[in-house]
Amino acid sequence: MRHGKKFNHLSRTASHRSALLSNMACSLIEHKRINTTVAKAKALRVYVEPILTKAKEDTTHNRRTVFSYLQSKEAVTELFRTVAPKIAERNGGYTRIIKTGFRPGDAADTAMIELVDFNELYNPNAEEKKTTRRSRRAAAPKTEAVAAEVKEAPAKEEAKSEETTGEAAESSDNKTD
Repeated sequence: MRHGKKFNHLSRTASHRSALLSNMACSLIEHKRINTTVAKAKALRVYVEPILTKAKEDTTHNRRTVFSYLQSKEAVTELFRTVAPKIAERNGGYTRIIKTGFRPGDAADTAMIELVDFNELYNPNAEEKKTTRRSRRAAAPKTEAVAAEVKEAPAKEEAKSEETTGEAAESSDNKTD
């Protein structure tokens, strides 16, 4: 029976489950994407989304509240410095779960859970970076000695190409004899 089963207990005690989710949340925040089973990914999503919502407002109270869940100073710092500004205008749905098949050892259904705003492939609203191009004139040599070498280079290349075509013609003449 499922009486009173509000969430997946993941076949663990309460302390083990909270430690597992805390460690997975820290890894997700630090690496922006982790691979796990589908059940753990769904449980992690329920655990981490309220934490991400708290992080949108950087106050001492919110930092302490988030630290009580994560128990990692590095993860809290990363969350408030880099993750929170990116998710500031999003109203929810900070994570995405993508099923990745079955694990070879035990055939467990695996998934990748990631932060939505940190995936460049799936993020259509991301601004495209402008690529800067240098003109050929800007890359041209400045000194006279180098300029003279550059002028001589095409002449040398032409001489080499004539030699190679002459050798090719001679080799084809030898083959016909």
